[in-house]
Amino acid sequence: MKTQLPTTRDKILSTAERLIYQQGIQATSLDALVKVSGVARKSIYHHFTNKDDIAIAVLDARDDRWMHWFCEETEKAATPHARLIEMFNVLASWFASPEFYGCAFINTACEIGDAEAPVRAICKRHKQRLLSYVQHLCEQAGCAEPEPLARQLLILIDGAITVARVTGDIHAAESAKSVALALLQPANVSTTP
Repeated sequence: MKTQLPTTRDKILSTAERLIYQQGIQATSLDALVKVSGVARKSIYHHFTNKDDIAIAVLDARDDRWMHWFCEETEKAATPHARLIEMFNVLASWFASPEFYGCAFINTACEIGDAEAPVRAICKRHKQRLLSYVQHLCEQAGCAEPEPLARQLLILIDGAITVARVTGDIHAAESAKSVALALLQPANVSTTP
């Protein structure tokens, strides 16, 4: 089977994702994208109308990849209750990696002031998808009130990500996991798989 070479569009998006994730949207100029990707400005404009279109495409693809990675890693735990805890172990491994620059969606939402901007809609959708997944895990674990618990766990997840990024504390996931364990006491969660 032939290995498919990345297209020019793929090259633009992978370079833009790396730059935006590390530096932010505002700091990522089209000149930097041209220089780092090696793709001519004319080719970039052939695929995208402007930098906002690039950022939207980057975040849209990152949402899918990140959610797939997070769910796949979390699902390695054997029981529904263990998966709720495993989320924080997955975060801890991410925080310890050299590729960790925080949550691309939190970073972007903080950087883009206009709550109605299309890029902010992608950030909101990502958090809604993550909340839905956490609520699904709470339901599988037999939690008495899965929706409010999922919202609390999402706050712990995003709080740990933010603390790890802002302070450099790669142990923030462990602290969040301790709070999650308190929330997941036997009175709130079924002990049967």
